[in-house]
Amino acid sequence: MSDHESKHGSDVEKDDASRSDASETSSLPRGFRWGVEARGTVPVPYEDRRDTQFYKVFFVWFSMNFNILSFSTGTLGPIVFNLGLRDSCLVILFFNIIANFLPAYLNTWGPKTGMRQMIASRYSFGFYGVIIPTVFNLTGLCGFNILNCILGGQALSSVTNNSMSWTVGIVIIALLSMIVSFMGIRVLNWYERLSWPPVLLAFLVALGVGGKNLHYATAPPAVPATASQVLSFAAIIAGFVITYSAMASDFTMYFDPKVSSRRIFCYAYLGYVVPIVVLECLGAAAVLAAPSVDSWSTGYGPDGNIGGLLEAMLSPAGNFGKFLTVMLALSVSANIACTLYSICFNFQVLVPKFSHVPRYVFSVVGTAIALPVSIAGAHKFYSTLTNFLSLIGYWASAYGGILLTEHFYFRRGDFSTYDQADWNIARRLPWGAAALGAGILAFGLVIPCMDQVWFAGPIGRQTGDIGFEVAFPLAALFYIPLRTLERRYQAIS
Repeated sequence: MSDHESKHGSDVEKDDASRSDASETSSLPRGFRWGVEARGTVPVPYEDRRDTQFYKVFFVWFSMNFNILSFSTGTLGPIVFNLGLRDSCLVILFFNIIANFLPAYLNTWGPKTGMRQMIASRYSFGFYGVIIPTVFNLTGLCGFNILNCILGGQALSSVTNNSMSWTVGIVIIALLSMIVSFMGIRVLNWYERLSWPPVLLAFLVALGVGGKNLHYATAPPAVPATASQVLSFAAIIAGFVITYSAMASDFTMYFDPKVSSRRIFCYAYLGYVVPIVVLECLGAAAVLAAPSVDSWSTGYGPDGNIGGLLEAMLSPAGNFGKFLTVMLALSVSANIACTLYSICFNFQVLVPKFSHVPRYVFSVVGTAIALPVSIAGAHKFYSTLTNFLSLIGYWASAYGGILLTEHFYFRRGDFSTYDQADWNIARRLPWGAAALGAGILAFGLVIPCMDQVWFAGPIGRQTGDIGFEVAFPLAALFYIPLRTLERRYQAIS
């Protein structure tokens, strides 16, 4: 990184929280003006996109994924789908390599448009039509927060030998994350750059003191993996990452628009793939070895206590191991804080009048939603995780197909066609009927291609779950004729 890049980026980081319209800034209480980001859904003008510390996007995604949720997702291969270590890791590697292309690419839209992801989506789905994917996205974002709160609460409780309830742990995690997200992008970038080293240390120590037990995980499964098992686990893996597409540009919209899209893509892609693949594979190995290690089996327990398993892995390190377990518990706050940050803008898109409500208010709302559901679902973690991740990937895949078709086919990849003056004017945006129609038609075939614990379609029952693979191309194909008609009739009207 050049001296100019460092100095310029540093200046921007000091100012980017206040880089919003005067009306938004003036609405802040005096006591918050020193650090709270005021900007909500209003796009960032070209001249105000000056941040050149582009590496920050790597740390945002790296820290969001370098936590115990990624670890726990990897355990689903053996626990839910009865896959061995080799098959689990191959699915994890291959489908992460593919599925992360979409969210990584959409990160490049932030510097070019200066728009939040759901605001940019209005140029395909329309002012009112975008409410539908926003509802799906809000559901997914709140779901991730619930899962992370449960995991963090479990881990904190394990440190106290369960003398502190999971509920208290969940409240601690939720409130810490809310405080970070409340402040906005400046504090988020600072926090994400500092939150991952203790997590790395914890996993390295866990491997150092318990790695010798992982050889138990290498035993081949009693029955070879079937296509159905592999593809159903693949749907879980894809669902974990592809939903990041709907929040991608929220974290890059302040960047200098002259930056190479390839550079932003590479930073984002590595921020996804590296932590997710490593920790998901480690999770698969640990849960396979747990039945053969008494302390691990006890920590994991009958309810699938991931925090207890990690505490047991670190227990040979004594009090230092307990300290590292606390660090692992707090690691989920890096994910929750960023998710709460995006939740704010989704509420403002869902109800456009909410754009006049300060952004940070919705951090409190998002926390209020996640807390009671996390507490209620804490002891049903595996069923919650499996059902949630298997469902959310389908809509996000179709959403991505529609956005990319609009961008490359109808707009010829030209970001200048996303006129910022149109962002909040319904009549100057697409009607959205084509995008919604393409998504609905695509799901006519996606549903029969599902094969999950809660539902199996006739095609999916034979092939395994291929729903998310089908959703993307089908939505894109249906969108072309529907959008062509929409453009024609919208021009006439």
